[in-house]
Amino acid sequence: MQRPLDRHPKLSPFPPNMSCIHSYGSIACFSAPSSASLTRRRSSLSPKPRILCALGGSVAEPQVTSVAEPLLLNAVRGEDVERPPVWLMRQAGRYMKSYMDLCERHPSFRERSENVDLVVEISLQPWKVFKPDGVILFSDILTPLSGMNIPFDIVKGKGPVIFNPLSSAADVDEVREFVPPESVPYVGEALTILRKEVDNKAAVLGFVGAPFTLASYVVEGGSSKHFSKIKRLAFSQPKVLHALLQKFATSMTKYIQYQADCGAQAVQIFDSWATELSPVDFEEFSLPYLKQIVDAVKLTHPDLPLILYASGSGGLLERLALTGVDVVSLDWSVDMAEGRKRLGPDVAVQGNVDPGVLFGSKDFITSRIHDTVRKAGRGKHILNLGHGIVVGTPEENVAHFFEVAKDIRY
Repeated sequence: MQRPLDRHPKLSPFPPNMSCIHSYGSIACFSAPSSASLTRRRSSLSPKPRILCALGGSVAEPQVTSVAEPLLLNAVRGEDVERPPVWLMRQAGRYMKSYMDLCERHPSFRERSENVDLVVEISLQPWKVFKPDGVILFSDILTPLSGMNIPFDIVKGKGPVIFNPLSSAADVDEVREFVPPESVPYVGEALTILRKEVDNKAAVLGFVGAPFTLASYVVEGGSSKHFSKIKRLAFSQPKVLHALLQKFATSMTKYIQYQADCGAQAVQIFDSWATELSPVDFEEFSLPYLKQIVDAVKLTHPDLPLILYASGSGGLLERLALTGVDVVSLDWSVDMAEGRKRLGPDVAVQGNVDPGVLFGSKDFITSRIHDTVRKAGRGKHILNLGHGIVVGTPEENVAHFFEVAKDIRY
């Protein structure tokens, strides 16, 4: 297959004044006495391995090994890679026939996302077909809510439903901080299995919801168009909202650490609804809590890449970078070249092909992939969509997306 990028000499590294190398060391590795096959990753730190799924107590640092690491991790660190790694948001699920067949046998989303065997099977469906460079856990950002004493369900055709929306200080007092091993042991088990199955041929990704986005769901009672309830709480009872946001920040910090200890090699934070806030309100109700999470995780897992995604974030890019995350995922409303320039050379970027492009011809899909990669420049770029795959996307077009992406050479 021809590689059109080879014919474009303008595809080049960042300008001389923009260093695209940032040495992060490596992500923390781990091993379990009963799982000797878990892959250890190299590090220039201490030779002591992390104990799998250990929470609390002293945390040992990774061993130095010569095992090759996944392309995605190398790209995030700014190492010299031959092409951008590629995976897709909502990669597992609704466009794949294998997933839809499974849904007929297991119609409850909660069952599919809370049963270890089903989580592993669904997470691996796109891996077995497309071999992406990132294999993301099949789950939902609302999964921790039950463990926080916030009953919910995800109803087909309606989406998330919070049975008792929060609206007062008394409601917030009833919210418990999250203890992942007790509430979601299936997440840890699934991640551990995925690491073994993928065997370092791709990076295993975990994910969590950001405090403001989670708060929006539990205050609004589900999805929302105008976010009037969460904004009413923010502007009339800010102390109540801050108390809720703090509980989510503490809990999501623990959740990221748990996912990393159980096998996640990178974690994406979804703050989908933070962009409903004005910049000044983002700085009060979202940014401090995102930064708190990043700072706390970096203390225990300094080499764990953290990716931040916020839909419609064009007006907030510089503020997203202030969180300290390693990667900012851009949606398609931002020109990749402009986004790269605004974020600066120290932050890796992810994205940002419009998901609707996958309804186009194969030639059109190819041209948009190359356009995105050229604008991102060489290194510190993860090729992805600017949002999740849309229902009804032709599976053969997804296959073409991966084929073209993996044939690119810088």
